[in-house]
Amino acid sequence: MTVSKTQLENLRVQRWVVFIAVVLFALKMTAYVITGSVAILTDALESTANVIAGFIGWYSLHIAAKPSDTDHPYGHGKAEFLSAAVEGTLILIAGGMIIYESILNFIHPHELKQLDWGIALVAVTAIINFVVGSISIKKGKQNNSLALIASGKHLQTDTYSTIGLIIGLAIIYLSGIAWVDSIVALIMALIILYTGYTIIRESIAGIMDEADIELLEEMVAYLDANRKEKWIDLHNLRVIKYGGQLHIDCHLTVPWYLNVHEAHREIDQLSALIREKFGDSLELFVHSDGCLDFSCSICSIKDCQVRQKPFEKTVHWNKENILSNQKHRIPQ
Repeated sequence: MTVSKTQLENLRVQRWVVFIAVVLFALKMTAYVITGSVAILTDALESTANVIAGFIGWYSLHIAAKPSDTDHPYGHGKAEFLSAAVEGTLILIAGGMIIYESILNFIHPHELKQLDWGIALVAVTAIINFVVGSISIKKGKQNNSLALIASGKHLQTDTYSTIGLIIGLAIIYLSGIAWVDSIVALIMALIILYTGYTIIRESIAGIMDEADIELLEEMVAYLDANRKEKWIDLHNLRVIKYGGQLHIDCHLTVPWYLNVHEAHREIDQLSALIREKFGDSLELFVHSDGCLDFSCSICSIKDCQVRQKPFEKTVHWNKENILSNQKHRIPQ
């Protein structure tokens, strides 16, 4: 299996994420030096996690893009789940550091300086983070890349916490109440801790091959809406995510009188349909079944010469019946 266009696109997006994370970290540290605000310092500390996690995410995508080999017959896609787990852990650590620094500053407050310049600098970082985070999440969902989604969520969480920071700094600037700095930092820490938890939860789900219900329901609805006449039944569907790589197993029931080449053409059509919607970074394993007498009542082929029973109704595919390992039939 060669590196797909999707995997190359993931790498390109992640490189931009890493570059921008480094630039924004430098801007936030500049704002901290100018103002002396512990809230800005905590925002900068959170950005160190962005930088480290960005490099880890880039490396994991590089590993995930490697073709399958003897040692990894299903590819290297799970490296993305590991990197997301590391990124979530780094976010939790950053949240803990922010809590520590904010409590320390609450007990021993210090004078803040040039808050107007500090507010302007962190506002710029918030805008850039939100735009880049949105792009990363969009591409991650489009390409089934947890690493890109994690990076995007990390950046957008940084945006939301920075907005809270700006509000806090504005209150301090207008009122002169210095302890608000520590309160803002504590609120930011709670947001960051929650984000870290959700990313770790998703990465563990991927490592444990937990079913992606949202993806499964979307795929089933799409296949049911675009099914071909000779696709009498689809069952025993399994979808496993290896990072950005999808592995799909299913049983497709076709007319029993098709020869091997004709049945294979139906499988090729099924594969093309899934790739059209869910990208080319997937492996599809289809077992073809020949129809049986009880299939006639759900088969809509109009010119079938061997029909044993009249057509009664179409059994629409849904999450429940398509996961079953039993061929579909109308209950008697």
